[in-house]
Amino acid sequence: MMRRIFPDYAYGLGPRSNCWWDETCPAPSWPRLEDTRQVDVAIVGGGFTGLSTALHLAEAGLEVAVLEAETPGWGASGRNGGFCCLGGAKLGSHAMARLHGEREPQVYQAGEESAVHLVEHLIARHGINADTHSQGETVMAHRPKARDALMKEARASGAEFIDGPDLVKNGLGGEFHGALTTPTGFALNPRKYLFGLASAAQSAGAELYQNSAALDVQNNGGRWHISSPKGRLSASRLVIATNGYSSENLPDWLGGRYMPAQSTVMVTRPITPEEQAAQGWSTAQMAYDTRHMLHYFRLMPDGRFLFGMRGGLTSSPRSEAKIRALLRRHFEQLFPAWRQVETTHSWSGMVCLSRNLVPFVGAVPEHPGLFAGLCYHGNGVAMGSYAGALLGDLVQGKAPTLPYSRIMQRLPKFPLGRARRALMPPAYAALGLLD
Repeated sequence: MMRRIFPDYAYGLGPRSNCWWDETCPAPSWPRLEDTRQVDVAIVGGGFTGLSTALHLAEAGLEVAVLEAETPGWGASGRNGGFCCLGGAKLGSHAMARLHGEREPQVYQAGEESAVHLVEHLIARHGINADTHSQGETVMAHRPKARDALMKEARASGAEFIDGPDLVKNGLGGEFHGALTTPTGFALNPRKYLFGLASAAQSAGAELYQNSAALDVQNNGGRWHISSPKGRLSASRLVIATNGYSSENLPDWLGGRYMPAQSTVMVTRPITPEEQAAQGWSTAQMAYDTRHMLHYFRLMPDGRFLFGMRGGLTSSPRSEAKIRALLRRHFEQLFPAWRQVETTHSWSGMVCLSRNLVPFVGAVPEHPGLFAGLCYHGNGVAMGSYAGALLGDLVQGKAPTLPYSRIMQRLPKFPLGRARRALMPPAYAALGLLD
């Protein structure tokens, strides 16, 4: 059985209730695994990573089966903010260079760029209508000191900087002091993109199963055996793609090596052009602010405004109601002219952190035939898709065609084992003080 580190409520329907993306398109219906199947590669997790891996492997001619514990789009890939952008690590470039030298961080950064372009390519090649918009991503300075840092970065990089007095005329009006735009990235409907990946994977020959949780994973006789409630998979290679919804024992190697963290999102009713003008925010840019406990937000093509933030530390009906109310207060503080604009949808989900603050993608040491991709630090649209492409090559024993840094090939354990959630309150408190 699954052994997870949050209460059962975190993995149930409560946090997911009232998710806007569910209103935008119907979910496909996959069969349930109800027999014994033998395939070349078994994949646990039907999100961006699992489906991208399945697509790349099926197109290479391998027999692939994906086990999704719930229904399509149920996990983080079907309820995130829809930001396809640079990111994936919380380790800064200077720290990367200090720890790993100059070359590997450069390879890692090239990988982040490739991740965004891969999503562009997949959308175009498979004709996925994902409601894309935004020309790059804009970071908003939440205080004067952050504004100075963004201006310095703009001078060094040549990126576009907009100072505080000019924000409104550029459609970026809010409680901010400046903005810096990175040209790489775009926003999308994550549910439509996910289901487009699923359709492409099925067309290539991948088998996709819903309501087929992996309950036990064992390696016997050089093959991996995965038991689900009604069926069983046998495969020579196994990919774990469960990210923030992972279990300590599926497989045992994963225990203590990932940290789920909650993120909460709200969506408003459509905001009229007059209301947009009153606030001074009318841009289609996806944006986030310079807080460590960041806010992320964007005006969507239909005029609704999406606003999200990190921060929930416990999971229960009471704490869910509390974090949704706090999110609304933060929204009103940053966009005061929209205090009367109603929230129509609000929900929460799990992102995933690693101890070394970078994603893990690769073969699991000392476990022949076992691979994993997880810990994208809230940037799973691009990084999960990219991880799937990397894993597609690695599972076949090929050198990846995309940039693949050694920085991503370790996943050390957190202190405290299954009690590691105790590390989060002091860490969040410290980050809050820094903000």
